[in-house]
Amino acid sequence: MSGGARVVLSTARLRETSVAQVKTVLCFGDSNTYGAVPTLARSGRHRFAPERRWPGVMRRQLGAGWEVIEEGHPSRTTLRDDPIEGRHKNGLRALPICLESHMPLDLVILMLGTNDLKHRFGASAADIADSIEVLVRAIQGAEAGPAGAEPAVIVVAPAPMQEVDWLAEMFAGGAAKSLKLPALVADVAKRTGAVFIDAGKLVESSAIDGIHLDSESHRVLGVELAKAVRIALQE
Repeated sequence: MSGGARVVLSTARLRETSVAQVKTVLCFGDSNTYGAVPTLARSGRHRFAPERRWPGVMRRQLGAGWEVIEEGHPSRTTLRDDPIEGRHKNGLRALPICLESHMPLDLVILMLGTNDLKHRFGASAADIADSIEVLVRAIQGAEAGPAGAEPAVIVVAPAPMQEVDWLAEMFAGGAAKSLKLPALVADVAKRTGAVFIDAGKLVESSAIDGIHLDSESHRVLGVELAKAVRIALQE
């Protein structure tokens, strides 16, 4: 074998080793993963810059050797087709595509449930928690981890919402249900072996529209989730 060939092979092995050492985290959620800015208007909505969204904050906290993939979709539900905003808002439809597109995944952070609180769905807090469990088990059964193993899962109960301003009627009755969700989602995590984080213990939904996180809440959540990711993967 020539010296040139040995150099090429050696470089290839270094690249393989480098790739193998990178940990990949998928953040699967709704507009609060997307980074929607709290707003008083139905139209002209905006998104925080990448470094100000919680996945971006988490990426910076984790540092080199980590890949953080953002899959936040505004109005995404757990597994409900939205008769007004579209069937594509159904998280269970999108989840297998995301898992297969980005695997191998070391860990998936799942933060959904807020949009299921919309009055049009008539879902109870228990229904929503059960729907989250369906998603957790779909992640665990997808063989999307390294070498086909299960990715670790962190399931985040969203911060309780408020019924204010232009979203109040759309989410009528949702605030009371949202207060029941954390305990129910904690039970889901216990049953499935997922790590549980209660976002409501860390941040509050903005009083501007009642459901979205402000910039400081994104920062806090990103910092705390980075800690949880390291613990979950024993880093």
